[in-house]
Amino acid sequence: MADSTPLTGEALALDLVNTRPRGARGRVDLLATPQQLSAWLHLERDRLRGELRDTEPTRADLVPVHAVRGHVEAVVRALLDGAEPPGAALRGLTAAQRAAPPVRELGWDGSAVTARTRRSGPLGVRLAALFAEAAAGLLSDPAIGRLKECEADGCVMVFVPSHPRRRWCSPARCGNRARVARHYRRHHPADVPRP
Repeated sequence: MADSTPLTGEALALDLVNTRPRGARGRVDLLATPQQLSAWLHLERDRLRGELRDTEPTRADLVPVHAVRGHVEAVVRALLDGAEPPGAALRGLTAAQRAAPPVRELGWDGSAVTARTRRSGPLGVRLAALFAEAAAGLLSDPAIGRLKECEADGCVMVFVPSHPRRRWCSPARCGNRARVARHYRRHHPADVPRP
């Protein structure tokens, strides 16, 4: 069953993909509403580099964010399968970056020239560009070769392990569930269905 709290702590692009865990009735969208997107952006605020400077997300802002999430997931799933990523997904990520390119805005703080990266356009387009840029960095990094899907039954979360023995998206979520299930099978073998 899916946890309603998004899993964070992976690369930003993977955190975005991981906002669609599997629940009792299939995949669950943890960014289905502007309020959910706002809450997730708050969780990720330290990595968003000033993109949250205006009002709360709207329903229209969900569309470009969901599109980029779909493109990233398509590429990630292809890489997990050892397949060539879909060209449409790669082009979609490039197009999202072009829709709101970063511009270094110069200013003066009273004693020195400052430069802040800004994007223009609606919040959703700016966020989609930022997420697509993060995805481009991740997907072209050699570390992507270590990409894994959580080994827990029914979990679809993805991660790039920092330790080669990491098997679960989260030790507290899936790791604990897997250990409890293993313990139960060991101590109650008559209750476990045989294949």
